[in-house]
Amino acid sequence: MKIQRTIPPSAAPICLKDLLYGIHGILSKDSINKFESELRTYFEVKHVFLLSSGKAALTLILLALKSLSNKNKVLIPAYTCYSVPSSILKANLNIHISDVNPVTLDFNFDLLKKNIDNDTLCIVPSHLFGIPSNVSELKSFCKDKGVFIVEDAAQAMGVSWNGNKLGTLGDVGFFSLGRGKNITCSSGGIIITNSDEIANSINKYYSTLNEEPGYECIETILMVIFMILFVYPVLYWFPAGLPFLELSKTKFYRNFAINKINGFKAGLMWNWRKRLEQYNKSRVENGKYYFNQLFLIGKTPKFDNNLPFLRFPVLLRDSEFKKKICNISKQRGLGISPMYPTAINGIKEIHKLVQNFNCPVAEKIAETLVTFPTHSLINERDRKKLSAILEIIKSIF
Repeated sequence: MKIQRTIPPSAAPICLKDLLYGIHGILSKDSINKFESELRTYFEVKHVFLLSSGKAALTLILLALKSLSNKNKVLIPAYTCYSVPSSILKANLNIHISDVNPVTLDFNFDLLKKNIDNDTLCIVPSHLFGIPSNVSELKSFCKDKGVFIVEDAAQAMGVSWNGNKLGTLGDVGFFSLGRGKNITCSSGGIIITNSDEIANSINKYYSTLNEEPGYECIETILMVIFMILFVYPVLYWFPAGLPFLELSKTKFYRNFAINKINGFKAGLMWNWRKRLEQYNKSRVENGKYYFNQLFLIGKTPKFDNNLPFLRFPVLLRDSEFKKKICNISKQRGLGISPMYPTAINGIKEIHKLVQNFNCPVAEKIAETLVTFPTHSLINERDRKKLSAILEIIKSIF
Protein backbone atom coordinates (compact mmCIF):
# COMPACT_ATOMS: atom_id res chain seq x y z
CA MET A 1 0.00 0.00 0.00
CA LYS A 2 1.52 3.29 -1.15
CA ILE A 3 0.43 6.49 0.58
CA GLN A 4 0.02 9.08 -2.17
CA ARG A 5 -2.64 11.09 -3.92
CA THR A 6 -4.57 8.45 -5.86
CA ILE A 7 -7.26 9.24 -8.42
CA PRO A 8 -10.23 6.86 -8.52
CA PRO A 9 -10.99 5.60 -12.06
CA SER A 10 -14.52 7.00 -11.76
CA ALA A 11 -16.33 8.96 -9.06
CA ALA A 12 -19.53 10.84 -8.24
CA PRO A 13 -18.94 12.30 -4.76
CA ILE A 14 -21.48 12.15 -1.95
CA CYS A 15 -21.26 14.68 0.88
CA LEU A 16 -22.36 14.70 4.52
CA LYS A 17 -25.48 16.73 3.70
CA ASP A 18 -26.55 14.05 1.22
CA LEU A 19 -26.14 11.46 3.97
CA LEU A 20 -28.45 13.42 6.26
CA TYR A 21 -31.09 13.60 3.53
CA GLY A 22 -30.69 9.87 3.05
CA ILE A 23 -31.39 9.23 6.74
CA HIS A 24 -34.43 11.49 6.47
CA GLY A 25 -35.56 9.36 3.53
CA ILE A 26 -35.73 6.31 5.79
CA LEU A 27 -38.33 8.06 7.90
CA SER A 28 -40.39 9.44 5.02
CA LYS A 29 -41.72 7.67 1.91
CA ASP A 30 -41.97 11.08 0.23
CA SER A 31 -38.34 10.79 -0.88
CA ILE A 32 -39.16 7.88 -3.21
CA ASN A 33 -42.24 9.59 -4.65
CA LYS A 34 -40.29 12.84 -5.07
CA PHE A 35 -37.44 11.12 -6.88
CA GLU A 36 -39.84 9.31 -9.22
CA SER A 37 -41.67 12.56 -10.00
CA GLU A 38 -38.43 14.42 -10.72
CA LEU A 39 -37.28 11.66 -13.06
CA ARG A 40 -40.55 11.71 -14.99
CA THR A 41 -40.20 15.46 -15.46
CA TYR A 42 -36.51 15.38 -16.35
CA PHE A 43 -36.80 12.62 -18.94
CA GLU A 44 -40.29 13.64 -20.08
CA VAL A 45 -41.60 10.10 -19.68
CA LYS A 46 -44.83 8.71 -18.29
CA HIS A 47 -43.47 5.77 -16.34
CA VAL A 48 -40.57 5.41 -13.88
CA PHE A 49 -39.61 2.41 -11.73
CA LEU A 50 -36.88 2.47 -9.06
CA LEU A 51 -34.95 -0.73 -8.37
CA SER A 52 -32.16 -1.94 -6.12
CA SER A 53 -29.59 -2.07 -8.94
CA GLY A 54 -29.08 -1.63 -12.66
CA LYS A 55 -28.99 -5.43 -13.02
CA ALA A 56 -32.36 -5.65 -11.28
CA ALA A 57 -33.75 -2.95 -13.61
CA LEU A 58 -32.66 -4.77 -16.77
CA THR A 59 -33.91 -8.11 -15.48
CA LEU A 60 -37.33 -6.66 -14.74
CA ILE A 61 -37.49 -5.14 -18.22
CA LEU A 62 -36.62 -8.48 -19.82
CA LEU A 63 -39.19 -10.36 -17.75
CA ALA A 64 -41.81 -7.83 -18.81
CA LEU A 65 -40.92 -8.07 -22.51
CA LYS A 66 -40.85 -11.86 -22.28
CA SER A 67 -44.45 -11.81 -21.04
CA LEU A 68 -45.44 -9.80 -24.13
CA SER A 69 -43.87 -12.19 -26.63
CA ASN A 70 -42.99 -15.83 -27.23
CA LYS A 71 -39.48 -14.90 -28.36
CA ASN A 72 -36.37 -15.74 -26.32
CA LYS A 73 -33.33 -14.20 -27.99
CA VAL A 74 -31.64 -11.07 -26.60
CA LEU A 75 -29.00 -9.45 -28.84
CA ILE A 76 -26.22 -7.53 -27.09
CA PRO A 77 -22.85 -6.00 -28.07
CA ALA A 78 -19.90 -8.35 -27.69
CA TYR A 79 -18.09 -5.72 -25.61
CA THR A 80 -20.28 -4.46 -22.79
CA CYS A 81 -20.82 -4.69 -19.04
CA TYR A 82 -20.95 -8.22 -17.59
CA SER A 83 -24.17 -7.29 -15.80
CA VAL A 84 -26.04 -7.38 -19.12
CA PRO A 85 -25.61 -11.13 -19.79
CA SER A 86 -26.14 -11.88 -16.09
CA SER A 87 -29.52 -10.13 -16.28
CA ILE A 88 -30.44 -12.08 -19.41
CA LEU A 89 -29.73 -15.35 -17.62
CA LYS A 90 -31.68 -14.19 -14.58
CA ALA A 91 -34.67 -13.60 -16.85
CA ASN A 92 -34.20 -17.09 -18.32
CA LEU A 93 -33.62 -15.82 -21.85
CA ASN A 94 -30.97 -16.63 -24.44
CA ILE A 95 -27.80 -14.55 -24.82
CA HIS A 96 -26.79 -13.75 -28.40
CA ILE A 97 -23.85 -11.47 -29.02
CA SER A 98 -22.84 -9.43 -32.05
CA ASP A 99 -19.42 -7.95 -32.72
CA VAL A 100 -18.75 -4.23 -32.50
CA ASN A 101 -17.28 -1.46 -34.62
CA PRO A 102 -13.72 -0.54 -33.47
CA VAL A 103 -14.20 3.07 -34.55
CA THR A 104 -17.45 3.79 -32.68
CA LEU A 105 -17.53 1.00 -30.03
CA ASP A 106 -21.15 0.56 -31.14
CA PHE A 107 -22.62 -2.47 -32.90
CA ASN A 108 -21.25 -3.47 -36.27
CA PHE A 109 -24.63 -2.91 -37.87
CA ASP A 110 -23.94 -5.02 -40.95
CA LEU A 111 -23.32 -8.02 -38.71
CA LEU A 112 -26.18 -7.16 -36.39
CA LYS A 113 -28.73 -7.19 -39.20
CA LYS A 114 -27.73 -10.77 -40.04
CA ASN A 115 -28.22 -11.83 -36.42
CA ILE A 116 -31.83 -10.65 -36.16
CA ASP A 117 -34.33 -13.42 -36.73
CA ASN A 118 -37.87 -14.46 -35.83
CA ASP A 119 -36.81 -15.42 -32.29
CA THR A 120 -35.24 -12.02 -31.47
CA LEU A 121 -37.10 -10.54 -28.52
CA CYS A 122 -35.02 -7.39 -28.10
CA ILE A 123 -31.74 -5.65 -28.82
CA VAL A 124 -29.82 -3.95 -26.01
CA PRO A 125 -27.63 -1.15 -27.41
CA SER A 126 -25.10 0.16 -24.88
CA HIS A 127 -24.19 3.84 -24.52
CA LEU A 128 -20.75 2.72 -23.35
CA PHE A 129 -18.74 5.37 -21.44
CA GLY A 130 -21.58 7.81 -22.26
CA ILE A 131 -20.98 7.49 -26.03
CA PRO A 132 -24.37 7.30 -27.78
CA SER A 133 -25.25 4.13 -29.64
CA ASN A 134 -26.97 4.75 -32.96
CA VAL A 135 -30.47 3.89 -31.79
CA SER A 136 -32.02 5.59 -34.82
CA GLU A 137 -30.34 3.12 -37.16
CA LEU A 138 -31.43 0.26 -34.93
CA LYS A 139 -35.02 1.45 -35.09
CA SER A 140 -34.91 1.70 -38.87
CA PHE A 141 -34.31 -1.99 -39.39
CA CYS A 142 -36.20 -3.26 -36.34
CA LYS A 143 -39.37 -1.55 -37.51
CA ASP A 144 -42.23 -3.96 -38.19
CA LYS A 145 -40.19 -6.94 -36.92
CA GLY A 146 -41.60 -6.93 -33.41
CA VAL A 147 -38.13 -6.43 -31.89
CA PHE A 148 -37.97 -4.22 -28.79
CA ILE A 149 -35.08 -1.81 -28.21
CA VAL A 150 -33.85 -1.67 -24.61
CA GLU A 151 -31.38 1.16 -24.06
CA ASP A 152 -28.53 0.40 -21.70
CA ALA A 153 -27.89 3.94 -20.47
CA ALA A 154 -26.24 2.76 -17.23
CA GLN A 155 -23.14 4.84 -18.03
CA ALA A 156 -24.92 7.75 -19.68
CA MET A 157 -27.34 9.41 -17.28
CA GLY A 158 -27.77 13.05 -18.21
CA VAL A 159 -26.27 12.64 -21.69
CA SER A 160 -28.20 14.07 -24.65
CA TRP A 161 -27.83 13.32 -28.34
CA ASN A 162 -29.46 15.36 -31.12
CA GLY A 163 -31.63 17.08 -28.53
CA ASN A 164 -32.88 13.84 -26.92
CA LYS A 165 -31.79 12.33 -23.63
CA LEU A 166 -30.24 8.88 -23.85
CA GLY A 167 -32.55 6.30 -22.35
CA THR A 168 -35.59 7.80 -24.08
CA LEU A 169 -34.76 6.82 -27.67
CA GLY A 170 -35.87 3.18 -27.63
CA ASP A 171 -38.91 1.39 -26.27
CA VAL A 172 -37.58 1.35 -22.72
CA GLY A 173 -34.35 2.41 -21.04
CA PHE A 174 -32.51 1.85 -17.80
CA PHE A 175 -29.81 3.55 -15.73
CA SER A 176 -27.50 2.50 -12.93
CA LEU A 177 -26.94 4.44 -9.72
CA GLY A 178 -24.00 2.27 -8.71
CA ARG A 179 -20.62 3.45 -7.47
CA GLY A 180 -18.67 5.21 -10.18
CA LYS A 181 -21.65 6.01 -12.37
CA ASN A 182 -22.68 9.54 -13.45
CA ILE A 183 -24.57 9.99 -10.17
CA THR A 184 -24.75 7.48 -7.32
CA CYS A 185 -26.54 6.42 -4.16
CA SER A 186 -24.16 3.46 -3.72
CA SER A 187 -26.38 1.15 -5.80
CA GLY A 188 -29.70 1.44 -7.56
CA GLY A 189 -31.45 1.21 -10.90
CA ILE A 190 -33.96 3.27 -12.87
CA ILE A 191 -36.37 2.15 -15.60
CA ILE A 192 -38.05 4.73 -17.83
CA THR A 193 -40.54 4.28 -20.66
CA ASN A 194 -43.38 6.02 -22.47
CA SER A 195 -44.96 2.72 -23.48
CA ASP A 196 -48.11 1.96 -21.51
CA GLU A 197 -47.97 -1.66 -22.65
CA ILE A 198 -44.42 -2.18 -21.40
CA ALA A 199 -45.06 -0.22 -18.20
CA ASN A 200 -48.14 -2.30 -17.39
CA SER A 201 -46.17 -5.49 -17.92
CA ILE A 202 -43.29 -4.21 -15.76
CA ASN A 203 -45.72 -3.20 -13.02
CA LYS A 204 -47.09 -6.75 -12.77
CA TYR A 205 -43.67 -7.78 -11.46
CA TYR A 206 -42.77 -4.49 -9.78
CA SER A 207 -45.92 -4.48 -7.64
CA THR A 208 -44.91 -7.82 -6.10
CA LEU A 209 -41.45 -6.62 -5.03
CA ASN A 210 -40.44 -5.53 -1.55
CA GLU A 211 -38.15 -2.67 -0.68
CA GLU A 212 -34.59 -3.64 0.08
CA PRO A 213 -34.46 -5.24 3.56
CA GLY A 214 -33.32 -3.33 6.62
CA TYR A 215 -29.91 -4.99 6.85
CA GLU A 216 -29.13 -3.87 3.29
CA CYS A 217 -30.08 -0.33 4.27
CA ILE A 218 -27.55 -0.50 7.11
CA GLU A 219 -24.91 -1.85 4.72
CA THR A 220 -25.65 1.01 2.32
CA ILE A 221 -25.31 3.62 5.06
CA LEU A 222 -21.92 2.19 6.03
CA MET A 223 -20.86 2.09 2.38
CA VAL A 224 -21.89 5.70 1.84
CA ILE A 225 -19.94 6.81 4.90
CA PHE A 226 -16.93 4.93 3.55
CA MET A 227 -17.39 6.63 0.16
CA ILE A 228 -17.68 10.08 1.74
CA LEU A 229 -14.40 9.54 3.53
CA PHE A 230 -12.32 7.75 0.92
CA VAL A 231 -13.50 8.64 -2.60
CA TYR A 232 -11.34 11.78 -2.62
CA PRO A 233 -7.83 11.36 -4.12
CA VAL A 234 -6.09 12.45 -0.91
CA LEU A 235 -7.37 9.28 0.81
CA TYR A 236 -8.32 6.94 -2.04
CA TRP A 237 -4.92 5.25 -1.73
CA PHE A 238 -6.32 3.42 1.31
CA PRO A 239 -9.20 1.46 -0.30
CA ALA A 240 -7.20 1.12 -3.52
CA GLY A 241 -4.48 -0.63 -1.53
CA LEU A 242 -6.80 -3.23 0.02
CA PRO A 243 -6.85 -6.24 -2.34
CA PHE A 244 -9.86 -7.89 -0.69
CA LEU A 245 -12.09 -4.96 -1.71
CA GLU A 246 -11.46 -5.90 -5.37
CA LEU A 247 -12.33 -2.36 -6.47
CA SER A 248 -11.00 -2.81 -9.99
CA LYS A 249 -12.28 -6.35 -10.57
CA THR A 250 -15.07 -7.00 -13.06
CA LYS A 251 -17.42 -9.66 -11.70
CA PHE A 252 -20.12 -11.79 -13.26
CA TYR A 253 -23.06 -12.21 -10.91
CA ARG A 254 -25.06 -15.41 -11.19
CA ASN A 255 -27.49 -14.41 -8.45
CA PHE A 256 -28.59 -11.01 -7.23
CA ALA A 257 -31.60 -9.54 -5.48
CA ILE A 258 -34.42 -7.76 -7.29
CA ASN A 259 -36.04 -5.25 -4.94
CA LYS A 260 -37.51 -1.79 -4.98
CA ILE A 261 -35.14 0.99 -3.97
CA ASN A 262 -35.27 1.97 -0.30
CA GLY A 263 -36.00 5.39 1.19
CA PHE A 264 -32.39 5.96 2.22
CA LYS A 265 -31.09 5.74 -1.35
CA ALA A 266 -33.91 7.90 -2.68
CA GLY A 267 -33.17 10.47 0.04
CA LEU A 268 -29.51 10.58 -1.01
CA MET A 269 -30.70 11.76 -4.43
CA TRP A 270 -32.33 14.91 -3.03
CA ASN A 271 -30.43 17.31 -5.32
CA TRP A 272 -29.40 14.84 -8.00
CA ARG A 273 -30.11 17.09 -10.99
CA LYS A 274 -27.76 19.84 -9.84
CA ARG A 275 -25.01 17.39 -8.95
CA LEU A 276 -25.43 15.43 -12.17
CA GLU A 277 -25.09 18.62 -14.21
CA GLN A 278 -21.96 19.66 -12.30
CA TYR A 279 -20.32 16.24 -12.53
CA ASN A 280 -21.09 15.84 -16.23
CA LYS A 281 -19.73 19.32 -16.95
CA SER A 282 -16.39 18.25 -15.46
CA ARG A 283 -16.49 15.07 -17.54
CA VAL A 284 -16.97 17.11 -20.71
CA GLU A 285 -14.01 19.35 -19.89
CA ASN A 286 -11.66 16.51 -19.00
CA GLY A 287 -12.80 14.48 -22.00
CA LYS A 288 -11.97 17.39 -24.32
CA TYR A 289 -8.53 17.64 -22.73
CA TYR A 290 -7.73 14.02 -23.60
CA PHE A 291 -9.47 14.17 -26.96
CA ASN A 292 -7.48 17.14 -28.15
CA GLN A 293 -4.18 15.45 -27.29
CA LEU A 294 -4.96 12.05 -28.77
CA PHE A 295 -7.11 12.94 -31.75
CA LEU A 296 -4.12 13.63 -34.01
CA ILE A 297 -2.76 10.11 -33.62
CA GLY A 298 -6.13 8.53 -34.20
CA LYS A 299 -6.18 6.51 -31.00
CA THR A 300 -9.58 7.68 -29.86
CA PRO A 301 -12.70 6.10 -31.33
CA LYS A 302 -14.77 8.51 -33.41
CA PHE A 303 -17.31 10.40 -31.36
CA ASP A 304 -18.35 13.89 -30.38
CA ASN A 305 -15.80 15.54 -28.09
CA ASN A 306 -18.55 17.41 -26.22
CA LEU A 307 -19.79 14.29 -24.47
CA PRO A 308 -19.61 13.80 -20.69
CA PHE A 309 -17.55 10.61 -20.84
CA LEU A 310 -17.97 8.47 -17.76
CA ARG A 311 -14.43 7.33 -18.52
CA PHE A 312 -12.38 8.31 -21.55
CA PRO A 313 -11.50 5.28 -23.71
CA VAL A 314 -8.13 4.93 -25.44
CA LEU A 315 -7.11 2.01 -27.67
CA LEU A 316 -3.44 1.08 -27.22
CA ARG A 317 -1.06 -0.81 -29.47
CA ASP A 318 -1.25 -4.20 -27.79
CA SER A 319 -1.85 -5.98 -24.48
CA GLU A 320 1.75 -5.59 -23.31
CA PHE A 321 1.69 -1.83 -23.78
CA LYS A 322 -1.67 -1.75 -21.99
CA LYS A 323 -0.13 -3.58 -19.05
CA LYS A 324 2.77 -1.13 -19.01
CA ILE A 325 0.49 1.93 -18.98
CA CYS A 326 -1.69 0.45 -16.22
CA ASN A 327 1.37 -0.34 -14.10
CA ILE A 328 2.72 3.20 -14.48
CA SER A 329 -0.69 4.55 -13.54
CA LYS A 330 -0.85 2.35 -10.46
CA GLN A 331 2.61 3.45 -9.33
CA ARG A 332 1.70 7.12 -9.74
CA GLY A 333 -1.92 6.90 -8.57
CA LEU A 334 -3.36 8.26 -11.82
CA GLY A 335 -6.60 6.28 -12.12
CA ILE A 336 -5.94 4.94 -15.63
CA SER A 337 -7.47 1.50 -15.74
CA PRO A 338 -8.57 -1.35 -17.96
CA MET A 339 -12.30 -1.84 -18.38
CA TYR A 340 -13.86 -5.24 -19.05
CA PRO A 341 -11.13 -7.92 -19.12
CA THR A 342 -12.76 -9.97 -21.88
CA ALA A 343 -15.42 -9.73 -24.53
CA ILE A 344 -18.73 -11.33 -23.55
CA ASN A 345 -17.76 -14.60 -25.24
CA GLY A 346 -14.75 -14.78 -22.93
CA ILE A 347 -16.68 -14.76 -19.63
CA LYS A 348 -15.80 -18.10 -18.05
CA GLU A 349 -19.05 -18.44 -16.08
CA ILE A 350 -21.09 -18.55 -19.30
CA HIS A 351 -18.45 -19.97 -21.64
CA LYS A 352 -20.58 -22.92 -22.77
CA LEU A 353 -23.42 -20.57 -23.74
CA VAL A 354 -21.36 -18.10 -25.77
CA GLN A 355 -18.27 -19.99 -26.97
CA ASN A 356 -19.56 -20.34 -30.54
CA PHE A 357 -19.82 -16.59 -31.13
CA ASN A 358 -17.00 -15.09 -33.17
CA CYS A 359 -16.15 -11.56 -31.97
CA PRO A 360 -12.54 -10.68 -32.93
CA VAL A 361 -13.01 -6.91 -32.72
CA ALA A 362 -14.51 -7.03 -29.22
CA GLU A 363 -11.73 -9.37 -28.12
CA LYS A 364 -9.10 -6.95 -29.46
CA ILE A 365 -10.77 -4.04 -27.66
CA ALA A 366 -10.74 -5.98 -24.39
CA GLU A 367 -7.00 -6.63 -24.87
CA THR A 368 -5.97 -3.07 -25.69
CA LEU A 369 -8.44 -0.55 -24.23
CA VAL A 370 -7.70 1.58 -21.18
CA THR A 371 -9.79 4.38 -19.70
CA PHE A 372 -8.69 7.74 -18.33
CA PRO A 373 -10.59 9.31 -15.41
CA THR A 374 -12.86 12.23 -16.26
CA HIS A 375 -14.63 13.01 -12.98
CA SER A 376 -14.79 16.25 -11.01
CA LEU A 377 -12.09 15.32 -8.47
CA ILE A 378 -9.26 15.76 -10.99
CA ASN A 379 -7.26 18.96 -10.50
CA GLU A 380 -4.78 20.76 -12.72
CA ARG A 381 -1.80 18.98 -11.20
CA ASP A 382 -3.46 15.65 -11.94
CA ARG A 383 -4.01 16.73 -15.53
CA LYS A 384 -0.31 17.44 -15.95
CA LYS A 385 0.58 13.99 -14.61
CA LEU A 386 -1.97 12.38 -16.89
CA SER A 387 -0.60 14.43 -19.77
CA ALA A 388 2.78 12.77 -19.21
CA ILE A 389 1.14 9.39 -19.81
CA LEU A 390 -0.49 10.74 -22.96
CA GLU A 391 2.97 11.76 -24.17
CA ILE A 392 4.21 8.19 -23.63
CA ILE A 393 1.27 6.88 -25.64
CA LYS A 394 1.83 9.42 -28.43
CA SER A 395 5.55 8.56 -28.61
CA ILE A 396 4.70 4.93 -29.33
CA PHE A 397 2.48 5.85 -32.26
